[in-house]
Amino acid sequence: MKDLIIVIFGATGDLTSRKLLPAISRLYKNNELPKATKIIALGRKQIDTKEYLESMNQQSAQKLDIKGLSELVIYHQMDVLKFDNYGPLCDMINAEKHEKTRELYYLALSTELFSDVTDHINKSKLIEIGNLNQSIIFEKPFGHDLYSAEAINQMLWNYFDEKQIYRIDHYLGKEMIQNIMMVRFANRIFEEIWHNRTIKSVKIIVKETDGILGRAGYYDQLGALRDMVQSHLLQILSLVAMEVPVTYHSDDVKNEKVKVLSHLHFDVDSLILGQYDGYLAENNIPQDSTTETFVFFKAYVNTPRFKGVPFYLMSGKKLDKKESLIEIEFEETSEQRKWNLPLSTNKLFIKIAPEDGMGVVLNSKVPGLTDNVEPVELEYCVACNSFGNLTEAYEKLIIDIIGQHKTLLTRWDEIELSWHFIDHITKHLKKPIIYKDYSELKKLIKELTNEDMK
Repeated sequence: MKDLIIVIFGATGDLTSRKLLPAISRLYKNNELPKATKIIALGRKQIDTKEYLESMNQQSAQKLDIKGLSELVIYHQMDVLKFDNYGPLCDMINAEKHEKTRELYYLALSTELFSDVTDHINKSKLIEIGNLNQSIIFEKPFGHDLYSAEAINQMLWNYFDEKQIYRIDHYLGKEMIQNIMMVRFANRIFEEIWHNRTIKSVKIIVKETDGILGRAGYYDQLGALRDMVQSHLLQILSLVAMEVPVTYHSDDVKNEKVKVLSHLHFDVDSLILGQYDGYLAENNIPQDSTTETFVFFKAYVNTPRFKGVPFYLMSGKKLDKKESLIEIEFEETSEQRKWNLPLSTNKLFIKIAPEDGMGVVLNSKVPGLTDNVEPVELEYCVACNSFGNLTEAYEKLIIDIIGQHKTLLTRWDEIELSWHFIDHITKHLKKPIIYKDYSELKKLIKELTNEDMK
């Protein structure tokens, strides 16, 4: 009998091969999963488990541990849209589980399939509403606007209890996103200066060098604003700007994040939309597409702590380098004028990708006989000190779901307020400018806001 059963719907897809199977394999190898674990991979292809794992290995960006996975995984051929196929699946699972078995049902599917699949799950009694040992898991995008997100959410509430629903934004599983609260609240030097009297600006930047990588059908419907800002960037912003939670339990943290999102406004005149040169030549992109692949704007969090502090949000593809970071710039000190030297502002960098870490920029005297000054960065590299043990986002998220911890998962009201904010921005969308490289965009940002973006 199994202590953990994970059923993956859409198990032949990209998400499963690139993220889920590598994470599950590593967790099992490191004894983070129960020994009595079974992974049931569902797909329509008529292949056996060995063929399935070989296919996933070819599809994955990293080599899978086929030997280890073969101890866990069983491939089950079925059309998940046909209700008659759920009886045999139920029989298979019931034969493997006992009263305390933890059951995870992972919808690695496009959201248009959710309605039929969740209806079949409910009618077949695969998941019993209110049974907290049974959980349903799905990923962003949580719709493409507030209306569609509400429809998905209401549909899920028809079949499952909110406590059974786990909504994944994989960015929240990244090491340095998890570390934001630790940096803020476990260090007095930051905890006491984290407010508008000392913070000059906040920049949240996610840059990619790749294009859409063959994801035309998905990306052209969303664009950078809906794909990246609605989820990843707004989640980061809410962690940076939230008040101190009553406790660090999931709901108390989320309550503070929700307050941030409910006080969020953006500067219409700062909005810049771009589309990389060559986007229209990508396969399956309509020739008249006005989908943005770059977005920049300035926002404000109108709370007593951050009122008046500009938050600059930027995300885009085909830019100068791959980089995700948060930059907190502090105000100049009252003493700086007395030095009559070109002193820089202090900055805190929280680096999310490609290398996890953080850095603090300080003013320091240049060694020697002169009084010259230079900015110096004190840097901490997480990967350099992890000795090969740095976990991937999905490893952390899967472990949290197994343990029924939701701090790094998103709650409905967070999604609702995020979409409300994004829908407001979409009312001001305009035709994107065509850019060949990042320098064009950087120059335009400087002209509009007088800010230098990395």
